Amino acid sequence: MFTPFFGAPEGRPSAYGRGTTPASMRVHRLKAISIALAGSALVSPVAYALDFAEARLIAEQQSPRISAQQLQVNVAESVQKAAGSLPDPKLSLGIENYPISGMDRWSMTRESMTMQRLALMQEVPNRAKRDAQVASAQARVDRERAALVLQRLQIRQELSLAWIAAQAVEQREILLTELLAENQRLQDSLPARVAGGTAQAGDLLVAEQEALTLTDRRDDLQRDRAKARAALRRWVGSRADEALQGDPGPLTRPVAQLRTELANHAELELYPAMQSMARAESREAQSETRGDWAWEIAYSRRDRRWGDMVSFQVTFDLPWQKDRRQVPMIEAKRHELERLDAEREDVARRHLQELDDSAAELQALNSQIDRLQTAGLQLVRNRAALALSNYRSAKGDLSAVLSARAQVLETRMRLIDLGAQRDSLVARLNSLIAD
Repeated sequence: MFTPFFGAPEGRPSAYGRGTTPASMRVHRLKAISIALAGSALVSPVAYALDFAEARLIAEQQSPRISAQQLQVNVAESVQKAAGSLPDPKLSLGIENYPISGMDRWSMTRESMTMQRLALMQEVPNRAKRDAQVASAQARVDRERAALVLQRLQIRQELSLAWIAAQAVEQREILLTELLAENQRLQDSLPARVAGGTAQAGDLLVAEQEALTLTDRRDDLQRDRAKARAALRRWVGSRADEALQGDPGPLTRPVAQLRTELANHAELELYPAMQSMARAESREAQSETRGDWAWEIAYSRRDRRWGDMVSFQVTFDLPWQKDRRQVPMIEAKRHELERLDAEREDVARRHLQELDDSAAELQALNSQIDRLQTAGLQLVRNRAALALSNYRSAKGDLSAVLSARAQVLETRMRLIDLGAQRDSLVARLNSLIAD
């Protein structure tokens, strides 16, 4: 709370209100009460309040991004069921050896080799290819599931940042409301003091100018509040307009533990599945060098004079152009696997650097917050008290008092900003690794 520079405890007149009439004092008190009630509306409990744990649940349940990624998982699981299965068999119907010239032309019965043919063929990819297809489908499922975990962590982080921003704006509004109330008390007391000769006429203009500046800042905060609530509304819908209870919580893992467990980073968890997919595709490319085979059984019906026939055949692929067809594909898959290895290493190094940067930033923020809380805030308050004392004893002017009071406000605002920065950084660190 701000030191009541121009208010006095109940039952004792202010040093600058001794010339105030009882009627004006009542008006002063009514105005102060109305301003205090307006400020308390910002922090008073309401019938409905949104807890962070509930907001997180709502965000995950209602997020289109989560729904889209879950559908990706469903797609991969459906594809997995068909992986490794044989292709559908082929049924062929036809007429063989139908004469179109000579004495037996256009006849189905006079030529012994004319027949109606019904055949069933089944292609059989080699076992290595089918095993590789199964492995690739399973790796795709694993990749989509890891991506779902990553999406949940990202949504939790974005929700936390929006939550922290909204709470920080509300804290700034409370501080500004206190200072506006203090300014109003000052303006209420100045006319009587000017009439009594204990203040200058210009002091009222200075106070009014401060009120205009504070009102501009209040407009800025109202704009920031609307933007923060809009960001929150993206995740929790209409419940973003409710009062906010709780916070995203402290750091769940120390920075040293995060550094040792960095291999479990949610983004890095995608790469084992992606590498498994690349290896499976490489094995599938290698299996092309073995070739596939197929079998076919056919029934041929002729005129009853000649009798029907049955035939069976097996066909084999002959990959005799390996250097032109299979080997380039094998090399391409090998390069893809090497690319993923290099990319994963680059991502791991980037995240390690970001973690070290975050650790340094967190340490600096903790030091700055501790210094402000233990020394900085008390210093500006002492300076404000000294400026007020000088003003009361006619050794200073009102501008010095207002300047000192503005410094108190800025220091408390900075404390809120630093706290929000620290909480945002903690939220990002908590979103690196899944629980």
